Amino acid sequence: MQSPLEALKTELEHFGEKNDNAYSERSKRMLNITRDTGEFLSVMVRATAARHILEIGTSNGYSTLWLAEAACTTGGSVTTVESSAYKAGLASDTFSRSGLSEYVTLVHDDAGATLTRVTDASIDLLFLDSERSEYRAWWDQIRRVLRPGGLLIVDNAISHREQMTPFLNLVESDKDFTSILVPVGKGEFLAVKSAGDA
Repeated sequence: MQSPLEALKTELEHFGEKNDNAYSERSKRMLNITRDTGEFLSVMVRATAARHILEIGTSNGYSTLWLAEAACTTGGSVTTVESSAYKAGLASDTFSRSGLSEYVTLVHDDAGATLTRVTDASIDLLFLDSERSEYRAWWDQIRRVLRPGGLLIVDNAISHREQMTPFLNLVESDKDFTSILVPVGKGEFLAVKSAGDA
């Protein structure tokens, strides 16, 4: 028998699939990560003992559940940023039902504006799954907020390779980061900030 949290994840998976088949407009689609990506995120949080986790692109909160479930084992928490009022509302409901709300802070705002308010070198793990056209503009802020040894994970690196290439090339050319593309889900791009970089 599924736990209430697992049942909620399954419910969100079915909702996301049904919803996205019904709408072609991006703003109305959930565009959730795959389950194996969720499992991957959970392992990455635990393996790195990440406590300060930032997610950019909440949607209805499915990916956040995986991050928060892992964060509660590391003594950490997740701040997740969503610009859409509709999706932020769905996510708020998801978190209140999940039993994980104490580990999640939902920020309804523009990601670029939110990043400027984050303290330097304060983020252990940053999961990026948002407006791909904005990633290059956000890069200076992303690299600033990640702590030395901090991990960036970016979704859709294989499924949307053409859109992602300019950003991935930018990160790969940064001497303070070591990166790899992992063929999980829609493709996860990982970049670790040098431990010697302040």
